[in-house]
Amino acid sequence: MSPPPRAPVQYADRTTGDRRTEDIYGEAWLRWAYEHPIGRLTTAAVVKRALFSRVYGWCMDRASSRERIEPFIAQYGLDESEFERAPAEFISFNDFFSRRLRVGARPIDANPAHVVFPADGRHLGIANVSAAKGFYVKGQIFDLGVLLGDGRLADRYREGGMVISRLCPVDYHRFHFPAAGAPSSPGRIPGHLWSVSPIALRRNLQFLTQNKRFLTVLRSETAGQILILEVGATNVGSVVQTYTPEERVAAGDEKGFFQFGGSVTITLFEPGRVALADDLQHHSSQQIELYARMGDTMGRVL
Repeated sequence: MSPPPRAPVQYADRTTGDRRTEDIYGEAWLRWAYEHPIGRLTTAAVVKRALFSRVYGWCMDRASSRERIEPFIAQYGLDESEFERAPAEFISFNDFFSRRLRVGARPIDANPAHVVFPADGRHLGIANVSAAKGFYVKGQIFDLGVLLGDGRLADRYREGGMVISRLCPVDYHRFHFPAAGAPSSPGRIPGHLWSVSPIALRRNLQFLTQNKRFLTVLRSETAGQILILEVGATNVGSVVQTYTPEERVAAGDEKGFFQFGGSVTITLFEPGRVALADDLQHHSSQQIELYARMGDTMGRVL
């Protein structure tokens, strides 16, 4: 089941408690690409291909792309005081897009009995994946074995918790560890590069299982074995891992970053290990995402 065309995309803001309508970057193009019959054919034939995203990523790496930075900041009201560097110091739009923030811009919940959101974004939390009645739209679910590329591994997490964190192009695009522990090397699962915008995912949640993705196992000191996936998407130049495998990390330590485009991270917990935050579960039960920032409380260890 799909929402009607042009349906507004709403999310809940954890800080204010308000419902907000999302200002979707490139909305007109996305609605044509994923809601119009000709657009869907074009997207299937061209846009999902890796070459399309590589060319776009190359354009965003060029020095001439710097002229996009100031208008982007102004249009989406980004807070420059959070940036580690001033806008004039970025050498390209991709350099700006994957920016670091100044120390302290994202306070990390330091309670060892908590797990934290790995990224700024709009989050959906499912307490028991096997009992889910739908994600972005009621009745729309996916096969965990296909997502992970490993049916046996999926069986271990099928009754556990899952959090899907969707990063918009206007968000801070570095992703972090949700808990302390030792991370494995990332395994690559090949796939296409469909959009993971809310328009696309409400049309077809299977894009998450069809896109290129990276899987890391975090052997947490408190929350068991956590699975972390980064999902590539249309116009994401690359997914860059910046951590050192097998070296201990703390909750909130940087794991890597996405280059240009909207992106998704997925966090999976073993059954009975983590209780997701109440507000996350409440809104997610209504297929409404919760906006929260990296380092905020995502759940508590049982």
